[in-house]
Amino acid sequence: MNFTGRRVLVTAGANGIGLAIATRFKEFGAQVFVTDIDPKAVAAATALGFSASVSDASRETDVQALMHDVQSELGGLDILVNNAGIAGPTGPVESIDTDAWMKTFQVNIHGQFLCVKHAIGLLRQGTDPAIVNLSSAAGRLGMAGRSAYSASKWAVIGFTKTLAIELGAEGIRANAICPGAVDGPRIQAVIAAKAEMLGQTADEVEATYNDQSSLGRMVTAEDVANMVVFAASDMARNVNGQVLAVDGNTEKLY
Repeated sequence: MNFTGRRVLVTAGANGIGLAIATRFKEFGAQVFVTDIDPKAVAAATALGFSASVSDASRETDVQALMHDVQSELGGLDILVNNAGIAGPTGPVESIDTDAWMKTFQVNIHGQFLCVKHAIGLLRQGTDPAIVNLSSAAGRLGMAGRSAYSASKWAVIGFTKTLAIELGAEGIRANAICPGAVDGPRIQAVIAAKAEMLGQTADEVEATYNDQSSLGRMVTAEDVANMVVFAASDMARNVNGQVLAVDGNTEKLY
């Protein structure tokens, strides 16, 4: 797990799960560039010693500028972590706002496509290059009331498996990480929205999120970061095109 000399880009890397991922890579010696849509978070990440810039992963012009920044700051790229994503709308499918549905796909899957498209030239020149795409337990299981999010995260898995086949001959690996419910502000907002939809209390809904895991608990951002780092490491050099769950064994989503 030695990343000395390796160059890593983490999208949405200035807070939450992304910051945990970036921090773990840095602890193992990597040069890490983070990008985020939140200027305040980017400024805080810079203060922590990360190279960083503000960008929207769902905008192609932003992604093109981002890769130029990565080239300038790091001199190249070995590992791309596509972490940028949004929770999207919650509710029965007939109630979902069409613009909210489209925005969920624009960020969660189109953003990953754009980052891979414009990073691939750098990765081809990198050392033991790897792509790690963040999907979700909702990307392998259906989830009532969360159709936009679930569908977009299923798309991430199809994209990842295709990349693994398409790029494998060039030595570029691609894997998807599927976290379960990750404790933090995002899941709490989803729980509140789902409680309103179901006419339940937030505590009742949170209990179902804990119970859906065989371990009876949510995962942490650090749990996800550990799996991402493993997937990008030499220890996983023959792990390619895989869907790696970090969910305490979740077999049904509520």
